[in-house]
Amino acid sequence: MKKSGILNRHLSGALAELGHGDGVLVCDVGMPIPDGPRVVDLAFRAGTPSFAEVLDGLLAELVVEGATAAYEVREANPAAARLLDERLPDLALVPHDELKALSAGARLVVRSGEARPYANVLLRCGVFF
Repeated sequence: MKKSGILNRHLSGALAELGHGDGVLVCDVGMPIPDGPRVVDLAFRAGTPSFAEVLDGLLAELVVEGATAAYEVREANPAAARLLDERLPDLALVPHDELKALSAGARLVVRSGEARPYANVLLRCGVFF
């Protein structure tokens, strides 16, 4: 039994299958989930787990070489925008509709319980060497 890191067996296994260039969409409860990517739904209740908790857990285990979010987050959800800026300094911003289209190419979708708008980010996996 694992004693640290991500303990959810479905998420831990899905992360182990990722490779360089794979996309991981971390999303709120309102983000439409495209057909195709593997989905690990962590949502329990509105707000639980939060976008911040899920993002921080993933960033502790993944090598991330790039990230994309919707520019609408800046105005609609300043707390999420600050979090993204702090955690992902090279964040690219696109219109929300474009983020939804890009998410169709993700290999994995991790749905949080976040219930504030535009708390979504598409991570691009890097390599550790």
